[in-house]
Formats: sequence, structure tokens, C-alpha cells
Amino acid sequence: MMARDMNYRRENRASRSSLFDGLDGLEEGRLRASSSYSHDERDNDEALESLQDRVSFLKRVTGDIHEEVENHNRLLDKVGNKMDSARGIMSGTINRFKLVFEKKSNRKSCKLIAYFVVLFLVMYYLIRLLNYIRG
Repeated sequence: MMARDMNYRRENRASRSSLFDGLDGLEEGRLRASSSYSHDERDNDEALESLQDRVSFLKRVTGDIHEEVENHNRLLDKVGNKMDSARGIMSGTINRFKLVFEKKSNRKSCKLIAYFVVLFLVMYYLIRLLNYIRG
């Protein structure tokens, strides 16, 4: 009976080893495959690492883009606020000019001031032209 038992165990071991022929053993709690499988696994690991690098790069780029967009939005808000205040100042100035031009006496004085400004600009450019010719 013992010999028969021993033969059965040997046969069991032999069939077991033939069943797990392609496997080299256990590695870190998982089965390690034959060399061709481990080569494919290495290729997959390299591809996965490359993909992770690309994803982290894209994440950094999108973070930088988000930061730039936020900065530009703040800048545009500031410019918009400044434009609104300038528009308010200009509309106030235009309203004052309208008030001045509504009265005839004010219209005459505005024309007189405009003539003096034009005369001043003409004299200024003539003097500049003479200095340029002399010197």
C-alpha cells in the first residue's frame, strides 16, 4: 500500500509540475510568467510609465494654462473697470461742453478760446521749424 501511495504522490507531483511548467515561481505575491510574458509585461510597464509621464506633463500644462487664464481675467477686469471710469469722466466732460454750447455767449467765448489754441499751436510749430532749420 505504501509503494502505491508513493507512486501516486510522484505522479501527482509530475502532473502538477507539468501543469505549472510555464511559471518560474512567485514574485511579490503574484505569479511570475515565462520570459516572453515578462518581456511583454516590461513593455507594458514602460508604456504605462510613459503614459503616466505624459499625463503628469499635461496636468502641469493645464495647471499653467489655468493660472494664465486667471491672471488674464483679473487683468481684463481691471482694464474694464478703468474703461468704465474713463467713460464716466468723458460723459461728464461732454455734458459740460453741451451746457457751455447751449448758451450763445458761451459759444462765442469757446470759439475765441479755440482760435487762441490754434494760434498757439501754429506759432509753436513755426518756432520749432525755425529752430530745426537753423540748427
